[in-house]
Amino acid sequence: MDRPPAAQFASVARRLGSATRAAGLTVPVFRTPPRRPGAPRTIRRLPGGPVVAVALRGRAFCDVVGDMVDGVIAANRLSGEAEARVRNALLAAVQNPPGSAAA
Repeated sequence: MDRPPAAQFASVARRLGSATRAAGLTVPVFRTPPRRPGAPRTIRRLPGGPVVAVALRGRAFCDVVGDMVDGVIAANRLSGEAEARVRNALLAAVQNPPGSAAA
């Protein structure tokens, strides 16, 4: 049986947070849904750190994960080679969680 989207979202947020921290980057807070109606993803830069909000309802979960990764990239203002390197590391962290057979 598949886990509900909210449980998947929380699990991915934890894995992305660990991978982001391991890369020495700022870990944003993840929440759902965005405050702006109709927006699939928003980012707010607050004094305590960035907040990435992602819509879950009516979306494929792979799109949600992509928006979460994009949120980390945007929160850390990455571009070019650093962006590609971090994106690959984050996607690997989500696809191959610690303790999985695929490494």
